Amino acid sequence: MSSEVLAEEYEVLSSIYPDELEKVAEDELKIRVEPAEQPPSSEDQSKSEKLCLFTAQEVQLTLFVKYPPEYPDKVPGLAIHSSRGSLSRDEEKMLLNTLHEMGEESLGMAMVFTLVSQLQESLGKLISEREELRKIEAAEKARRELEAETARTRGTPVTSSTFSEWKKRFDKELAAKVAAEDEERIKAIPPKEREEYKRNKLKPTGRQLFEKDRNFGADDEEGEEGAVSVDISQYERNTAHDEVEEVEDRIHFSDSD
Repeated sequence: MSSEVLAEEYEVLSSIYPDELEKVAEDELKIRVEPAEQPPSSEDQSKSEKLCLFTAQEVQLTLFVKYPPEYPDKVPGLAIHSSRGSLSRDEEKMLLNTLHEMGEESLGMAMVFTLVSQLQESLGKLISEREELRKIEAAEKARRELEAETARTRGTPVTSSTFSEWKKRFDKELAAKVAAEDEERIKAIPPKEREEYKRNKLKPTGRQLFEKDRNFGADDEEGEEGAVSVDISQYERNTAHDEVEEVEDRIHFSDSD
């Protein structure tokens, strides 16, 4: 590795990154890296600008570069640390793999500027993906909350099965309630009147008697098998006709008429 090569590259990097670059040793330096702004998506420009500002403030990395003796014919040693925000292990591994791939493509030439540019771009895409994931998770959360609220306000759909189960529970609860009320009522009645009260409770109600009579009448209307129905109105008309004929037979007309 030629010291002239390192000096020349360091001079170029200092002009590009005057505030971000720091020389740690003769063969080592570190550069502060922030995510590159991503192009606007389908959303409006103002939202995109706010997103870029947010992402720039969310994560900031420091890239450590260790020059090997074979540089630039060998990729330098690379390490990244979060100076603001945080990266998961998988995210850090992905970024380093991308840098090593870019370094392999740049062998034989000064490559630190290329590596920093690649890291800025990869970090910008990573933050944009994070933001998209947040939006998806927020939309999914809102959907689940809406479904829960809709289910809560809609209640349980009524089917013949659910209604039958509800009716059984209702009848059972009603019978228990009525029995409890009767028990309390009986306790308040003098002992001599309790038996009379119980006998009256066993008597059919007016409605029960009415329904019984109505059903009995319906059975009678059906009649027995083979019975002949009689048209009373027809009988009355025939009887009247016979009486008229009988009166006419009794009338005698004279010859003089």
